[in-house]
Amino acid sequence: MASSVPGPVPLPESRYNLSTYWGRVRHCSEIADPFMLFTTKADLDKARGIISAYRHGELKHTTPEFWHAKKQLDSTVHPDTGETVLLPFRMSCCVLSNLVVTVGMLTPGMGTFGTMFWQWANQSLNVAVNSANANKSHPMSTQQLITNYTMAVTASCGVAVGLNKLVPRLKNLSANTKLILGRLVPFAAVVSAGIVNVFLMRGDEIRKGITVYDKHGDDVGKSKKAAFLAVGETALSRVINATPIMVIPPLLLVKLQKGVLKGKSMGVQTVANLGLILATSFAALPFALAVFPQYQSIHVNKLEKELCGKKDKNGEPIDKVYFNRGI
Repeated sequence: MASSVPGPVPLPESRYNLSTYWGRVRHCSEIADPFMLFTTKADLDKARGIISAYRHGELKHTTPEFWHAKKQLDSTVHPDTGETVLLPFRMSCCVLSNLVVTVGMLTPGMGTFGTMFWQWANQSLNVAVNSANANKSHPMSTQQLITNYTMAVTASCGVAVGLNKLVPRLKNLSANTKLILGRLVPFAAVVSAGIVNVFLMRGDEIRKGITVYDKHGDDVGKSKKAAFLAVGETALSRVINATPIMVIPPLLLVKLQKGVLKGKSMGVQTVANLGLILATSFAALPFALAVFPQYQSIHVNKLEKELCGKKDKNGEPIDKVYFNRGI
């Protein structure tokens, strides 16, 4: 990210108003822009020069060139190390990297082995992306990474295989209802694993609390209640992010298979499935990512008692604090 370029002048967080939902949608669209995958090393060197000029006061105002440089760095470079993130694991490659495993998970009629393979592939990709973009100031131990990976794979495979065996046995349901429920099994598995992932990866935050800041950016203290809110919203955001991509395409495919795709070959149906997932991912992902703001404020009365009654550096009472929800 552009924040990896040092300098005394702080960078604007975004060209859009992140306090509004539409502003966050536009911001998320930029971060996930697949055209940023064509960014070269020369482009990054030029972008670093522009951002450095701003951070050292040489560039007095933001310009279209500045925003483009920031966009290139935000979508390509790790914020802590300043190193280029491996291409398949960048935010700008999010849709394309997930396309193959999503198509695999949503392919109708897979057996137990196929179901388990694609759930394993999805969680392996999730762990790789999380590891490549993780906060390097507090790296996860190898044991924690293995535990998180094992629990996520177990949860997703267990839910997927279990529901695949349960749905056909349900009585008093029409064949069409069973068909729809069967197509939604991958969604239930991905959501379950996503929630497990979040609470395992960020369990220390809930146990120890996260740092909250006043309006000047000064450290006020640590709050377990703010941590629980941050982790809970992140877990919910995983559900929201997965919903359009894992629900809309399979339901549309059921409809199409009864109409224009009826009697078509498996190859044609696979291409249709691929197109549905790709279109839904590009259209819906920014709207899903933008539901919760990354940086939030909360009244101190809703947090621990020891955080109440404090004053900022100007001697004014602190009634609101701010925290980073994370992603």
